Amino acid sequence: MIYYVSNQATQTGTGTKESPFSTISQAATMAQPGDEIIVMEGIYREWVNPVHGGESDERRIVYRSNEGDKVIITGSEIINNWKAQGNGVWKVEIDNSFFGHYNPFVDELYGDWFDDHGYTHHTGEVFINDHALYEVPTLEQVLKPEEGDNPDPWFSYKWFCQSDKATTTIWANFHDMNPNETLVEISVRPYCFWPEKTGVNYITVSGFIMKNAATQWAPPTALQTGLIGTHWSKGWIIEHNTISNSKCSGISIGKKQDPYDNEWSKNASKGGAQTFTEVVFNALRDGWHRDTVGSHIIRHNEIFDCGQTGIVGSKGCIFSQISNNHIYNINSKGEFSGAELAAIKLHCPIDTQIIGNRLHHSARGLWLDWETQGTRISQNIMYDNNIQDLYIEVCHGPCIVDNNIFLSEDNLRYQSQGTAFIHNLFCGKLTICNELRRFTPYHFPHETDILGVMVILGGDDRVYNNIFMGNHSDDSAFGTTEYDKYITVDELNQSKTDDKPLSNDVTSIPIEVSNNIYLNNAKCFRKEHHPTMIKDARGYVDLIEDANGLSFKTNLGNYMKKSQLGIINTEGLKRSFQSQQLFENPDLTPIIFDRDLLGVKRDSAPTVGPFENLMEGEHIIRIPSVLV
Repeated sequence: MIYYVSNQATQTGTGTKESPFSTISQAATMAQPGDEIIVMEGIYREWVNPVHGGESDERRIVYRSNEGDKVIITGSEIINNWKAQGNGVWKVEIDNSFFGHYNPFVDELYGDWFDDHGYTHHTGEVFINDHALYEVPTLEQVLKPEEGDNPDPWFSYKWFCQSDKATTTIWANFHDMNPNETLVEISVRPYCFWPEKTGVNYITVSGFIMKNAATQWAPPTALQTGLIGTHWSKGWIIEHNTISNSKCSGISIGKKQDPYDNEWSKNASKGGAQTFTEVVFNALRDGWHRDTVGSHIIRHNEIFDCGQTGIVGSKGCIFSQISNNHIYNINSKGEFSGAELAAIKLHCPIDTQIIGNRLHHSARGLWLDWETQGTRISQNIMYDNNIQDLYIEVCHGPCIVDNNIFLSEDNLRYQSQGTAFIHNLFCGKLTICNELRRFTPYHFPHETDILGVMVILGGDDRVYNNIFMGNHSDDSAFGTTEYDKYITVDELNQSKTDDKPLSNDVTSIPIEVSNNIYLNNAKCFRKEHHPTMIKDARGYVDLIEDANGLSFKTNLGNYMKKSQLGIINTEGLKRSFQSQQLFENPDLTPIIFDRDLLGVKRDSAPTVGPFENLMEGEHIIRIPSVLV
């Protein structure tokens, strides 16, 4: 059955095309497996709380905007009764009944690994013309805002709030703008699209503009909410949406609530790592399995201006596909921080495929934390991220990182093992280290069941056919010399033959590094096979963002070579050490790395780096919109 929704309809609509519902929520209470909800153009100021889910991929419940229509679901309401206080400052007093059961100007951000920078932050937000103002801890900072050196032109637009049992008062500095004559809104709802109960499976949400939700901090050890989220369900498709101005996270495919939420913040005696280990085992006891959660598809969304993450997920992200999303300006305001900030931040992304995303101008691009196993990171483009493009933390693998472009100043922080780095372009620094303090789980292949726990010894990596570009200095962080403290397979075999123990300062699970190119004074691993080092190279990769999309101006073709390794595949990569799992697809089929970043078929002797058969000279490489 098809239900229709139009905000121009009367409340007595029956959901037909001729007599549509007036709210999406009305349709959400009616829809059953196999039904479709088509929403007409307009602004819908509501929290869509789907009551029912689908039964399978073939019998899902679909929510979509009418083709060609601009459909907005917002967590905010217009406020236009401001009173001038002088010098650009305005005040509004709001009766608390306006907020119903949830007042985000009372609700404070809180949770494990949250850093408040020394003052209280609320889940609420003030917007003028879709720009979020900056919350400050004192009224004085609204009356006399400091502009500072923040490049954001909205940095001096401040707000402050106070609430008692009856009233919430907000002061805001709008400078020369009259808030009663322009669009000023405040967020009043915690979500735009979120099922209140868990297990609402097989939902599709397609083609909406969703914005302005008063979301709470989403640590991996507590309920993870988002402007839109799956709430511990299975089989959602979230596609072709524009998502912005979530106080914390845009899309959540993460953890549900349980009695142990934020336990580390309540009692820090055990430490955060041990607390999270308990969360993992509690989740298993509570049914964490592919049959109950995960297997989501998140694709072709634009996500921006969120305070914590564009996409967040702890455990609920298993067996999912995150592809072709454009995510940027995450935590760009920097009002608060913590250990959970990234365009995409996932814990336990077992068999999750992260492909073709464009991640930039965020705290981090992609952060994978704990139990990255069977995970593939492919064809992504990351740049202008503040901390790193990619952080893989305390994971045993196998993990595949192939055909990506990393352009930020710091490309990689790698505190893990068991990863294959293949056909990437690294233009920034790399940090590679072990982690001997934290015992972290690894799993039976393609399952959530835990096989064992172990510290990160480091190593077990394969580094083949990548390009590493330096900055023409002697900084050893450009290239693979960070691996010099690790042993190779050859060294391990030789030590057994000679019956001599390895030196104490050369430890790890053996690694293999081969057939990489080093430009602009980037340096190679001490025992690499067939490296190509061109110290005086003047290679460049210049990013171009314009109305036509994304492209690169580069002369890398001047320095290319064919690899002696041939086409790399699952058989050649063998198994990761701890889990003894193959580097293979989630459906257990082999992977053959015979396509480049653009999908071009590779030669039997493939070109090193993410692009096959680059010609000499300067070229413009346009990235297809299907990727980003």
